[in-house]
Amino acid sequence: MSRSSARIALVAVTAGSLILTGGTAATAAAGAQTGPSVQAAGTDPAGITFADAAGSTGPAQPIPGAIGGGTLNVLQQDTFGHLDPAQIRVNNQAQLATLIHRGLTTYRLDNAGAYTLVGDLATDSGRMTDGGKTWTYTLKDGIRWEDGTPITSADIRQSVERLFAPFVTNGPTYLQHWLADTSGADYRNLLPEGPYTGSHLPDSVLATPDAKTIVFHFKKAQPDLPYALALAGYGAVPRAKDTKEAYDLAPVASGPYRIQEFKPGTSMTLVRNTQWDAATDSARHQYPDTFQISFGVSSVDSTHRMMNDTGDDRTATSFTNSVDRDSIAAIMADPGMAQRTLAGYQPYVAQINFNTRRITDRRLRLALAYAIPTKAVYDAQGGAYGAELAGSFISPTLPGYRKSDPLGKVAHPEGEPAKARRILASEHKLGMKVRYAFVDSPAAQQYSAAIETALEKAGFDVERVAIPGRNYYDTIGKTDNTFDMYGSAWGADWPSGLTVLPPVFDGRTVANGSSNYSMLDDPRVNRRIDCIKTMTDPQKAASAWMALSDSIARNDVPAVPTVYYKQLQMSGSHVGGATYHKFFANIDATRLYVKP
Repeated sequence: MSRSSARIALVAVTAGSLILTGGTAATAAAGAQTGPSVQAAGTDPAGITFADAAGSTGPAQPIPGAIGGGTLNVLQQDTFGHLDPAQIRVNNQAQLATLIHRGLTTYRLDNAGAYTLVGDLATDSGRMTDGGKTWTYTLKDGIRWEDGTPITSADIRQSVERLFAPFVTNGPTYLQHWLADTSGADYRNLLPEGPYTGSHLPDSVLATPDAKTIVFHFKKAQPDLPYALALAGYGAVPRAKDTKEAYDLAPVASGPYRIQEFKPGTSMTLVRNTQWDAATDSARHQYPDTFQISFGVSSVDSTHRMMNDTGDDRTATSFTNSVDRDSIAAIMADPGMAQRTLAGYQPYVAQINFNTRRITDRRLRLALAYAIPTKAVYDAQGGAYGAELAGSFISPTLPGYRKSDPLGKVAHPEGEPAKARRILASEHKLGMKVRYAFVDSPAAQQYSAAIETALEKAGFDVERVAIPGRNYYDTIGKTDNTFDMYGSAWGADWPSGLTVLPPVFDGRTVANGSSNYSMLDDPRVNRRIDCIKTMTDPQKAASAWMALSDSIARNDVPAVPTVYYKQLQMSGSHVGGATYHKFFANIDATRLYVKP
């Protein structure tokens, strides 16, 4: 999952960085299932309960003290680049999706802080048979689109089949790869044009025998399917209203809110979706009348406005903006302001990618890795409140993580310019030109300038290029992009290295819109990924993903990890229900209400 200035697999504004949206791959419930048909209920090794029908029945548990009505003001740095669920991979968009879209499954956070994977549009989290190769879902009664039309299995079929269409280039690809039984971009060959030319996936792959039943058939066991289906990128789209590319600007709501007005780059207004029935939804609420979202508000501005706490800013929050790092000390020293903050670790690891198609020599990538001062990124995130220096591509939030520093970035956060310069001299590359792209935000301007200075000290000739946040990931995600290095951040879509290393480093996934931004394609890495995917012991798989991460960093150097993210957010004094959601890696928008 990308982190936006982008929770999973499913993309937050943390000091202006864009982040993409993403334990163990197999669930304990799956491992324990026997017999011809067993409900996918139980607890996985990461402590997540998989709900049955009773646990997936609405309404959601009331928030203590919550009242309905009022307008909640949302201050966001970046506009939403995509609204079509199939194109959602960045987490500011995923935050919006929790309010307007629904999928077959989702996460429920209760008042005690416990997380459950529940049936959303479906009656439960899924029923697994055939050793995990077949999964069956039944749609709930009373679920409707914003125009009052019932949501049926034909809509779910449409939602799945359109994922194979050429115009869908930004969303998750787990489900597509599993259905096509491939790890590469050739998954589209299963249905090259999507459902738009009259072709459909055969019943042997996806069956919809009646208006309420959906059956997925896989060649290999996929015990993590309920996790994958909870990603925002697998939200439902109505068959009758699917306008292909145009749907990205005018989606049809199934969640508690609908879009009344959207002015890209300026504002968005969400109002209550009167066709949403709380009795069908065990995870969401519909407390405010309106969410008024303003774009172009930096973390600095949103922080100062919430600190001042006057007028409409008393009912203001942000889906993804972090507290400005220069204001943290003042906020935490004031009990009144400190109690309006919330904090938590995020699953994201920031990294600076090296374009392996442009810089083909590993030694030159290693020189860049040595020269980069990762402390500049750490400082820009607010230090200890916003980040931790990273040595690995695997986050400390994942099972199997161990402290590791194969490129010496924790040991030498200021960089090792002399070491880098020696490599350049030995390769006769002193003065090598490097085009460095970064997201255009105050924090990124700050740390990219420090990185530029360090690289030039090491003997590189650096050209920095600022890219607007709205287009950043689309730009660096092109296989023919003209940049040598560029930052990104990736978080596990669910608690497994399966949702980190394959999407970020499997060479068979390289394509426009792929999250393999370095475009690494090492057959040894690809083979090892395939091997780990077959491991049935969750602990062994977790350790293997960690070892592979170290190997990639050391032997391929496709990127350098910079920081593990933390999140510190703030709200106005009249915002109620503010709760940190560890899977959204930000505030839980579905629990918010306006205090009187």
